[in-house]
Amino acid sequence: MIGGLFCYNHKGEVLISRVYRDDIGRNAVDAFRVNVIHARGQVRSPVTNIARTSYFHIKRSNLWLAAVTKQNVNATMVFEFLLKVVEVMQNYFGKISEENVKNNFVLIYELLDEIVDFGYPQNTDTGVLKTFITQQGVKSVTKEEQAAITSQVTGQIGWRREGIKYRRNELFLDVMEYVNLLMSPQGQVLSAHVAGKILMKSYLSGMPECKFGINDKIAMDSKGKPAEESKTKSAIAIDDCQFHQCVKLSKFESEHAISFIPPDGENELMRYRTTKDISLPFRVIPLVREVGRAKLEVKVVVKSNFKPSLLAQKIEIRIPTPLNTSGVQLICMKGKAKYKASENAIVWKIKRMGGMKESQISAEIELLETETKKKWTRPPISMNFE
Repeated sequence: MIGGLFCYNHKGEVLISRVYRDDIGRNAVDAFRVNVIHARGQVRSPVTNIARTSYFHIKRSNLWLAAVTKQNVNATMVFEFLLKVVEVMQNYFGKISEENVKNNFVLIYELLDEIVDFGYPQNTDTGVLKTFITQQGVKSVTKEEQAAITSQVTGQIGWRREGIKYRRNELFLDVMEYVNLLMSPQGQVLSAHVAGKILMKSYLSGMPECKFGINDKIAMDSKGKPAEESKTKSAIAIDDCQFHQCVKLSKFESEHAISFIPPDGENELMRYRTTKDISLPFRVIPLVREVGRAKLEVKVVVKSNFKPSLLAQKIEIRIPTPLNTSGVQLICMKGKAKYKASENAIVWKIKRMGGMKESQISAEIELLETETKKKWTRPPISMNFE
């Protein structure tokens, strides 16, 4: 799939270099440095084609991680692989930084040799990798342990090793949903979608098979598309969903039951997304009053419409301001608010807010005089929360 994997610092120096195919030469390293890292203009695209060679890159803090290939590969698969590499590194030595990469370069090369073979991803599960790649140095392995590792990596259940024992068997499932909503000043919803995920913590002995069902309120057809509204009026149409590799997809399609042998520890079991029939958890009411040509008074009221027993966290409301704004004075009842001139917006952040509550922010915006008589279009307010 890929011909090589390179890691650069912000100066363009190569920290990690691993070539998997002969068609990728040393000049590929220099080409990415010159055309992307040291480019005069800002490179916005994560995919760059140079001399019939494709470079897929992501950036974490001050490091660039680039995958190189001369083949026509699936771009989404390459980026998924790069994100998995970053995730594995974070699980091993924490934050991705130049210092951590230099201190653990031997470990990183060991991981890359196990994760990728001839350019094809093999095993990116951290739990499996930690069974035979440790940070405590080289340890002697018995024949029985070698056989268990081989069976785990090459067998059907590669995400879980045999012989796990706990005094107390426990399985925890946490459902987290992220709602993104965009509304116009007239109260019209421009865009809204819910992205959810099910997080699993497994502390079970042996090789247990777990199964839990989904109620009839969630309807999907066999192809993973939303079911027709005629089938059930109360159905929640899921646009798409993703499962961990441990889930048996055949049983989900036939029985709507999620059956799996869970990996040990913490993992993400499922992701899903829906855009239909979303009840608005918040109501945003903006009031704008023009005081002459040099001043605006803005008041935004936020009301929560969900049950009092629920709690919303990490609320962020972005209130656009005119381009000719010279200064902003803010007064908010709850949370923290700040005017960001570079983004022409007031960013209001609230840590948490209960159901059936109300909060408001007031702002006095001072404007510079301009020659243009065009009125401010008042772009929509955006809001994100968990």
